Amino acid sequence: MSETIDEDFRAVPTTTLADVLGRAQVMDIGIRPLWTGGPRVAGPAFTVKCPPGDNLMLHAAIYRAEPGSVIVVESGDLDYALAGGNVCAVAQRRGVAAFVADGLIRDLGEVRELGFPVYARGVIPIPGAKEALGTHGEEVLCGGTSVAAGDIVVADEEGVVVVPAARRAEVLAAARAKLAKEAAETLDDWEAAHRARIDRNLADLGFTG
Repeated sequence: MSETIDEDFRAVPTTTLADVLGRAQVMDIGIRPLWTGGPRVAGPAFTVKCPPGDNLMLHAAIYRAEPGSVIVVESGDLDYALAGGNVCAVAQRRGVAAFVADGLIRDLGEVRELGFPVYARGVIPIPGAKEALGTHGEEVLCGGTSVAAGDIVVADEEGVVVVPAARRAEVLAAARAKLAKEAAETLDDWEAAHRARIDRNLADLGFTG
């Protein structure tokens, strides 16, 4: 049941989830797809925390995350790359759905050619060290949003949304209902309701123009 629910989130735009969940569950605008045109991704979070300048824990995570997982990384800095082309290639081969990192990667051309989804703050050519322990499976902060292991992470060209694991069935049902309502509404219907709402709000604020 849970696997089906997780897969079904791939059919839900992040805009719809943001409407259902609110701002607190949406990562900030710095966490963006590093290449465009990829599919929407969704899967349970495998959480990683890396200390400044070191990427050991992310590199270890690609061998420990279950297939379908989204590896979510809290990085200690924006001075070194967390991963490069080979790490992304192995992650993809092992079934990892995507990286979502509050940090940087390198070898973007290779990653783009692979078609491996990476959402991060950018790129830098300098690799991090592999000498310091961080954590796996603990709550992390990524893009200003708290992410716990097992939360459902949904990412597309609009951004990244985190669905708390305990609410995934409820949120999926609400998102589906919203999408169904929108599909049944014509643009004329939307415009009429929208104009009425805008005019009402303007009037309430005393606008007479």
